[in-house]
Amino acid sequence: MVDLTVVILTKNEEKNLRKCIESFRGIAKRFVIVDSFSTDGTESLCKGLDSELRLIGSRLDYYQNKWIDYATQLNWGLTQANITTEWSMRMDADEELMEDLVEEIDSELSKLKLGINGVVLRRRVYFMGRWIKHGGRYPELLLRIFRTGKAMCEQKVMDEHMILFEGNTVDFKHDLIDNNTKDLEWWTNKHNWYSNREVLDYQTMVENKLNEVELLENGKSTKQAKMKRVVKNKGYYGLPKFFRAHIYFIYRYYFKLGFLDGPEGRIFHFLQAYWYRFLVDAKMYECEKFDRKVKPQGDLKF
Repeated sequence: MVDLTVVILTKNEEKNLRKCIESFRGIAKRFVIVDSFSTDGTESLCKGLDSELRLIGSRLDYYQNKWIDYATQLNWGLTQANITTEWSMRMDADEELMEDLVEEIDSELSKLKLGINGVVLRRRVYFMGRWIKHGGRYPELLLRIFRTGKAMCEQKVMDEHMILFEGNTVDFKHDLIDNNTKDLEWWTNKHNWYSNREVLDYQTMVENKLNEVELLENGKSTKQAKMKRVVKNKGYYGLPKFFRAHIYFIYRYYFKLGFLDGPEGRIFHFLQAYWYRFLVDAKMYECEKFDRKVKPQGDLKF
């Protein structure tokens, strides 16, 4: 068993949480669930999972904390849950480890030399049961495993990344997957919620004249995360509203071969690259026209 604590944030994740926990196949010493007062069976599920895990020498600890934003909630879990293992890991409830990644973590994590304080993982996204392999979506490179106390989540409203305070990172070879089993209504509601966060994040950046890349430069994240932020802030936001959503979809679907992902890919790339980005622009336009500021978002209600 790896000396690893996995921190997972939940809000009504009864459908996803079990497969997330079970995907570790017993290698993690502890799971910390930070729940923002779910109204489904998440809490009951956690009690059952804890009983099952204790039979194999692991455990699950369930906490509840009022939601402010993702970064605040995750950092609360990292600092307030008395994590004593050598390594910590950030996971989302709708994510799973592939079997070869489980084996890689089990065999390689304890061998990492001092000074290697972070592990970058590859993530593949599934949508309606299909791997979205094209459209520039794979692989996403994410700093997800780190020596306890050596990393925190950057304090941003949207598109927050883990930041390593000191030391270097190493890349693991195998994948984790984002495989949410909730329906399309939930997905669109979530992205409507995201769009408000996106506008607030942009307004905050403009208001404070922040260079978001500097947030990542203050600590170590992935080169991919830094590059995406440069392209977004220096390139995408420099294009005219609405037109940029059209261009982005064409780039993703045709130039980055998103059409090879089949019907599910057509739906995903249109909604995620066009509809969502157009919605963000529409809300930006509304705010500018009526001189409004988006209010801080609570947790997702669906």
